[in-house]
Amino acid sequence: MTTFFLARHGETIWHAEHRYAGNSDVALTRNGLGQAAALGAWAVNAALDAIVASPLIRAQRSAAPAVETTGIPLRTDDRLTEIDFGEAEGLTPDEIAQRYPEAWAAFREAPASNPLPGGESGRAGIARAMPVLDELNREFPDGRVLIVGHATLIRLLFCELAGMDPDGYRDLLPVLGNCHLTTIVYPWATESRAVHHPRIRLLGFDVPPLRAD
Repeated sequence: MTTFFLARHGETIWHAEHRYAGNSDVALTRNGLGQAAALGAWAVNAALDAIVASPLIRAQRSAAPAVETTGIPLRTDDRLTEIDFGEAEGLTPDEIAQRYPEAWAAFREAPASNPLPGGESGRAGIARAMPVLDELNREFPDGRVLIVGHATLIRLLFCELAGMDPDGYRDLLPVLGNCHLTTIVYPWATESRAVHHPRIRLLGFDVPPLRAD
């Protein structure tokens, strides 16, 4: 079993304006750089074995302080890129609703199943990202791995691993803090008899890095 620390990147100029960034490359704000520094300070005593990030600049820049404080080289994996929001990239929710009212309504009803115009479905994102966890588990079967990625993909993966319907991620998990940590043990051999039993053990969800252990 591998302990994974899933961290959203720091605040970007688009997220500060409530714009969908998706797979667009957007710079961190000054606040986002400070959040990344806090993640780096946490990493000093986290006993990490690997640091892996989405290839998008905001994720790599958010992982950089942890790389610097630990001396662990950064890996990037294209499969950890955020969900592609297609024509909605760079738009606010109000702007999406005005331009694509039917698609926005369908997305809100089942966001993992109904992609925004020209975009990627959340379920497709789960399918491409899940093998990353499996591969890292095989490489670090008893290790501790920091993954720096994106809010939507992390929430989708969490629902999938926790045995929940990913279409409910926006209601169940409305917010992930920038550079906050969600800590899971995967794969988890559950003793539960529940129909939809989890494949993970949850050790912490959306925890600021200075409080995470």
